[in-house]
Amino acid sequence: MDIAEIGAKADLVIGQVEKVIIGKHEAVKLALTALLSGGHLLIEDIPGVGKTMLARALARSLGCSFKRIQFTPDLLPADVTGTAIYNQKNLEFEFRPGPVFAHIVLADEINRATPKTQSALLESMEEFQVTVDGITHALPRPFFVIATQNNIEYHGTYALPEAQLDRFLVRMTVGYPDRAHETEILERQMKRHPIQDVQPVISGDQILEVQQAVRDVFVHPDIRDYIVDIVSATRRHEMVLLGASPRGSLNLMRTAQAMASISGRSYVLPDDVKALVAPVLGHRILLRPETRTRGTGINDILDEVVRSVAAPIARKA
Repeated sequence: MDIAEIGAKADLVIGQVEKVIIGKHEAVKLALTALLSGGHLLIEDIPGVGKTMLARALARSLGCSFKRIQFTPDLLPADVTGTAIYNQKNLEFEFRPGPVFAHIVLADEINRATPKTQSALLESMEEFQVTVDGITHALPRPFFVIATQNNIEYHGTYALPEAQLDRFLVRMTVGYPDRAHETEILERQMKRHPIQDVQPVISGDQILEVQQAVRDVFVHPDIRDYIVDIVSATRRHEMVLLGASPRGSLNLMRTAQAMASISGRSYVLPDDVKALVAPVLGHRILLRPETRTRGTGINDILDEVVRSVAAPIARKA
């Protein structure tokens, strides 16, 4: 699949999702970028802004199997991955796959489950497989996890461990709509929910084809140096306790390639990298305790890092 076809398919998917998610073009584009990069997506925001609906609309626009898991404190790992059931007819244990065996998995309110249940997703997200009773079962491809969590409600929740946060390629927010778009949301939902109008416009095989084609998007050596310089700057910043790892560099490059292809380009620009620094690196760095007391956030630090690193064109000039 060439770049023009990828851009056309991306526009179709975005158009379907925007039947439901109004006025959030960049958020929809970022979610699609995570999918085409071959990673997973964490949507973190306040209740009621459309986190779950964005995930559902994106899933409905893809011609793939879809499962939704509502994470609760009493959810067990086997409820996610599946378990072996003894069959009395043939006197053998049979594996019954859990809801994680789907192309698109919505892990709704993932931080409500215990760390043990959260970790049940780790192998799935990283290795695209599940091991139960010593037997490994391959997951269907493509495999894309969309997780949601509220970032203001802490009662009865369990913070995601750093190891699991790092498995998410992109962390993003949705945010409030502006007045005009909120009015349009009310108008569209007067009689029926527009999620019913979302139709699949791309197949699973085509998604795999696009994911492979994305890796052929050209990344100039200067752009690669730019990515490494940005990630290295997070490690040296005086307000950062733990900077981004080399996985952050690789993921920043992969998402920049996907964003370029969605835009119909066969090459990555510095602006692609800049736009993805916060969504890709924001959940991979830890701030010093004194930094938080000053009211300085991770995005503030990353904005400062991006400003401090010269872009390739400026470097040549």
